[in-house]
Amino acid sequence: MSDRDVFEYAVLRVVPRVERGEFFNAGVVLYCRAKAFVAARTHLDEAKLTALDPQADVTGVRAALHAVEGVCRGGEDAGQAARDDAGRRFRWLIAPRSTVVQPSPVHTGLTADPEAEVERLLDVLVR
Repeated sequence: MSDRDVFEYAVLRVVPRVERGEFFNAGVVLYCRAKAFVAARTHLDEAKLTALDPQADVTGVRAALHAVEGVCRGGEDAGQAARDDAGRRFRWLIAPRSTVVQPSPVHTGLTADPEAEVERLLDVLVR
């Protein structure tokens, strides 16, 4: 029996001007079914954002990233998804969309500690 569980994750991308298709990584959403765990960690690089779009709504982008974290936490912060289980919240967050904050394709891995894994992925893929 393995001490590691399968997890899925998507990178959160900021696309300041959707019509141009330019983006940078600003967060990670991770789901581990075996642990009923879903979490997001974000880090907005304002310099990158304003380099791609000097007129970008920094406050709005930050709010969108925080909203993803709230949906993952569940409860009042999750809005309409408050009663959904971790898997449904993850699937809703990774659905393709044409907004300023977009998910990447989903990737998988193995981990013994999903909480540590989401932090590691943020460090490796975003910061």
